[in-house]
Amino acid sequence: MTRLSLTLACTASDRTRPILDGRVSVPGVDLTMLPGEPEDIFRRALRDRAFDVSELSMGSHIVTSARGDSPYVGVPVFPSRAFRHSAVYIRTDRGIAAPGDLAGRTIGLPEYQQTAALWVRGILREHHGVDTRRMAWRTGGERVPITLPDGLDVRPLGEDLQAALAAGRIDALIAPRPPAAFEDRSAPVGRLWPDYRAEEIAWRRATGFFPVMHCMAVRRDVAERHPWLPVELFRAFARARDLALAELRMVNVLRVSLPWAAAAFEEQAAIMGGDPWPYGFARNREEIAAMVRFAVADGLAAEPIQPEALFHPSTLGEAV
Repeated sequence: MTRLSLTLACTASDRTRPILDGRVSVPGVDLTMLPGEPEDIFRRALRDRAFDVSELSMGSHIVTSARGDSPYVGVPVFPSRAFRHSAVYIRTDRGIAAPGDLAGRTIGLPEYQQTAALWVRGILREHHGVDTRRMAWRTGGERVPITLPDGLDVRPLGEDLQAALAAGRIDALIAPRPPAAFEDRSAPVGRLWPDYRAEEIAWRRATGFFPVMHCMAVRRDVAERHPWLPVELFRAFARARDLALAELRMVNVLRVSLPWAAAAFEEQAAIMGGDPWPYGFARNREEIAAMVRFAVADGLAAEPIQPEALFHPSTLGEAV
């Protein structure tokens, strides 16, 4: 059988590195590895369809799938998950002490469709009763065009978001990376939830969610020509994840640069259960359905879509 030659773009992490370094292979496929940062990968995948297999923003994947023009079909492998209470930065001189104080404020964010922002808005609405449609959202731009309903105040800021926060031209910022003014204390900037870890643990216990940020995806034309490929990718990435989790428990020689890695793994298991990185559609359906619900409430999706529609049909029965 002729082997396929495909490109694969994803962020290097302990969960993907066994794929990138060849320890785990995909049967029948020769992969050209293109590791990179998410922002660049997503932009090139969605605008140029640049990769055969790509890590993809779940927010953007929901947006494009809901309107029927997604160039990719998902595989229920979720290489990036992150709690996002820590991602909300506020001006501490504006009287913002609780989530409700964000109502009516001007908030910056890299993109309105960004998955981290999708989760934060959902948390504010559903767990704190904040009307996110009463906020003014100022973006750095969008990786793919979006069309929003009337009544939402969403537009590009036209300047650097971090500079605007430091100068006080916005009241808050949602950002996966800490802004410079927060790190160097050059302006009155702090976190909305200073003890974000406690908030995230409490929210995890209330919802059972570990927020999905990215999924793996196959370009649709590739999946149509090779319908066996999505399942094989799922199984390969699952094996890679298993190797990463196993390394955290190795204590004879530490495989990661954390002195108490095994203790941290045990603590994580106590809080989140023994398998905090579940792959597979069924195990994540409720969480994906919540993301679709958030997208509709945000105006990013005109109508709800079934979570199953985001993924290749052959992968829906896979679970690990």
